[in-house]
Amino acid sequence: MAGQHPDFIPPARPIIGEAEVEAAVRVLRSGKVVQGPEVAAFEEEFGELVAGRQCVAVNSGTSALQLSLMALGFGPGDEVIVPSFSFAASANAVRLVGAEPVFVDIEPGSFCVDPEAVAAAVTPRTVAIMPVHLYGHPAAMDRIMAIAERHGLAVVEDAAQAHGATLHGTPVGAFGTAGCFSFYPTKNMHSLEGGMITTGDAGLARTLRLLRNQGMEQRYANEIVGANMRMTDVAAAIGRVQLTQLAEWTEQRQANAKFLDSAITGMLTPPVADGARHVYHQYTVRTRGDRDAAQQRLTELGVGNAVYYPTPIHRLKPFLTEDGKPGPWELPETERAAVEVISLPVHPSLSQADLERIAEGANLAGGAR
Repeated sequence: MAGQHPDFIPPARPIIGEAEVEAAVRVLRSGKVVQGPEVAAFEEEFGELVAGRQCVAVNSGTSALQLSLMALGFGPGDEVIVPSFSFAASANAVRLVGAEPVFVDIEPGSFCVDPEAVAAAVTPRTVAIMPVHLYGHPAAMDRIMAIAERHGLAVVEDAAQAHGATLHGTPVGAFGTAGCFSFYPTKNMHSLEGGMITTGDAGLARTLRLLRNQGMEQRYANEIVGANMRMTDVAAAIGRVQLTQLAEWTEQRQANAKFLDSAITGMLTPPVADGARHVYHQYTVRTRGDRDAAQQRLTELGVGNAVYYPTPIHRLKPFLTEDGKPGPWELPETERAAVEVISLPVHPSLSQADLERIAEGANLAGGAR
């Protein structure tokens, strides 16, 4: 890139080592490349991360969300409560099954959905809550599950960014009716592309397996209408290697975040809720001044940075009203976060020198006007 700082620190750095390459080659040479033994092994091993829940591997995190809603039978006329401060996939999955997303505000500290806003949004048409464990911080699942139980609602956790995060010792993906993870290359662990659905309901798990594979368990014995959202064995083999390194990488992310917490004074560092284990998919700060100027200064200093998410979902074109305006949503914390946040590098490949430069850059950029 022309004009890029010679020692530029990227905001993310996907890890693909020799072990991942060897795993992929091994599967390719075996000839068993789709829905074979690697997928089954990956599902079993991932279950250890989610308190022994059943796991169903699919081809992406978005597919995981969509299939979960499909398996639960949701569709036209149903409402699903989702935060607007998230990636569009959260609400896309709701629309893809014909249901309607109802957008609610976030807590200012965790950037995750506000349980009070969730409770206020429940209507007779509400069928589910979709909390997003944003940036690697767990949502307030104890309070959310209480709301769901009070109203008889399903809970579909969007845990795409939160592999290994916990709240009061319970891992994300082990609270709700279903949990949905992503294995995109920039996530805390990846399988090149892929996703995983976790559930404590054996019947739901079987329905999910049917849905991902054209509605059949045995070839040509279709039981329901399904899709093709299978994970390849190549992806599963890579995911299995990454899973063995996740704990170490998570500890490194947390150590990196701890240093940045102590060293950054020019921006507001991310708080962690009581009882929460943050796994820092992103290290997201709030600017005190002009964010555009701060980003420009960071880039000039060679510190990679990004904004997730500059446009809340309810303001994206597919979710506007027929006259091209946002719906009747009052989401002040969402709107504030969308104009204040910047995510800084926190990935496990950072050196101590990198971390010191990131902190120095954030402090210098914090005063940018």
